[in-house]
Amino acid sequence: MTRTSVLHQSLLLTQPEEPPKGPELNLRLKEQECLTILKTCKNLEEFKKVHAHVLKWGFFWNPFCASNLVATCALSHWGSMDYACSIFRQIDEPGAFDFNTLIRGFVKEVEFEEALFLYNEMFERGVEPDNFTFPALFKACAKLQALKEGMQIHGHVFKVGFECDLFVQNSLINMYGKCEKVEFASAIFKQMDQKSVASWSAIIAAHASNGLWSECLKLFGEMNNEKCWRPEESILVSVLSACTHLGALDLGKCTHGSLIRNISALNVIVETSLIDMYVKCGCLEKGLCLFRMMADKCQLTYSVMISGLAMHGQGKEALSIFSEMLREGLEPDDVVYVGVLSACSHAGLVNEGLLCFDRMKLEYRIVPTVQHYGCVVDLMGRAGMLGEALELIQSMPIQQNDVVWRSLLSASKVHHNLEIGEIAAKNLFQINSHHPSDYVLLSNMYARAQRWYDVAKIRTEMASKGLNQSPGFSLVEVARKVYKFVSQDRSHPAWDNIYEMIHQMEWQLKFEGYSPDISQVLRDVDEDEKRERLKGHSQKLAIAFALIHLSQGSPIRIARNLRMCNDCHTYTKLISVIYEREIIVRDRKRFHRFKDGTCSCRDYW
Repeated sequence: MTRTSVLHQSLLLTQPEEPPKGPELNLRLKEQECLTILKTCKNLEEFKKVHAHVLKWGFFWNPFCASNLVATCALSHWGSMDYACSIFRQIDEPGAFDFNTLIRGFVKEVEFEEALFLYNEMFERGVEPDNFTFPALFKACAKLQALKEGMQIHGHVFKVGFECDLFVQNSLINMYGKCEKVEFASAIFKQMDQKSVASWSAIIAAHASNGLWSECLKLFGEMNNEKCWRPEESILVSVLSACTHLGALDLGKCTHGSLIRNISALNVIVETSLIDMYVKCGCLEKGLCLFRMMADKCQLTYSVMISGLAMHGQGKEALSIFSEMLREGLEPDDVVYVGVLSACSHAGLVNEGLLCFDRMKLEYRIVPTVQHYGCVVDLMGRAGMLGEALELIQSMPIQQNDVVWRSLLSASKVHHNLEIGEIAAKNLFQINSHHPSDYVLLSNMYARAQRWYDVAKIRTEMASKGLNQSPGFSLVEVARKVYKFVSQDRSHPAWDNIYEMIHQMEWQLKFEGYSPDISQVLRDVDEDEKRERLKGHSQKLAIAFALIHLSQGSPIRIARNLRMCNDCHTYTKLISVIYEREIIVRDRKRFHRFKDGTCSCRDYW
């Protein structure tokens, strides 16, 4: 890191005068008067006047007075770090308090590197740090993701004996979480003799920020089991994020209840997080209800609602919310337009989507990013306009990347256009894409065309590059616990009951005219093997498990990590009729709401 600190600039102020001669009592009274006035300063100009009096009367030589000057100037909302540093440089022997004050000031002003430089100077000058030194330093390391520096400072913590200090431990957990070293954060948390609600908040946030959603909920459960902590807002927001990603609606509802009981007034960000949770857990009506009840909405609130409606295929409703946002006088940004274009794509609103894209560029002067072009390619691709989508990519004024080519490859697979699919895949491989799904998509297209030699070639190339496709899985919530199933899964303790339920379901499906779509099994095996593989798809296992354990009439909510295959789509529509259940499935890109034999996507996905 290059040092550019104002700490080494020339002094802005003249050297303090020697204390004037005079009665000691009067000097003390004057000193107290200056310190009292110092606390009432409302801006830098008032502060400078007090500083001038301190210099005039010679009080600067009192360490307490000098430290107060530095602290007031560095930490006040109107303060100046340049001016505070100039005062600091006039202190002959600054102590830990003075260094701590400036370190905190730099962190407050988002000058994180300066904070670390100052600590290095503190170390070199032999000033002993205390337990107030380290939390601000670890915050700076967290913001910079400076793991190496953070670990070095952690070593200093041991040397000076503050490894068991609660505040230091909490800041270490936060730092390691932000630096993606959750295992280090967990080790510190487990070794703590004493924990506070801030400790739980830090460790839960560490897991949430690294996408460890199940572990996040497990920790929250452990915290509640101790029954001595009242969850604060930051913890509940992390738990909400976990519920959102896992599709755990019941747990999300409980968290909503905790927020209402523990927080007197929810702010806009928390209310927006609640909307996001309900919408992404498949409860669109509740999300819309909360949205309508909000007194104040920000741009993020509208963006979340538009994106949520997009996921549910409610394109026209999303455009209506977008129009409402414009009427409220809120300017759309690039993120909002990603949601708008996505809504048009999922609902098949091609003309509306293209008009929005033009309006974004011409009226709001938003320069399209790769994400916007990816949405438009997806919009055209879903509608079967593969040639037009290819032309758009080739005419892009910005560098093409894997996002747009992957959208085209995915659309080519849906519409069985191997020619354009090969063009998209070739470009993906040329830009060194290491995404396993790119190879799998092309391999599946070759398999559908029964070009088994090309399938083997692609699979061999994947193996040589060490690329492994993440297995498809489905999550389902039963009794406030999330269960995970992968294809052909027999790891669940009750797997025999689950497969017995699958057998019963297929028996019922025969009377509805269901025939497995074996074209979805893209392997060179016989038809019986293909039927067996279809039977064990993760979504079907999750539905069977839910039918066994959920009460009659209860909706089934499933979250998947991959796009739903055609066979599972047909299968689930029929199951919704036979068992009279509403089944809500969230796949990688959108929601499918199955009821009475139909799907909310209207077979357009």
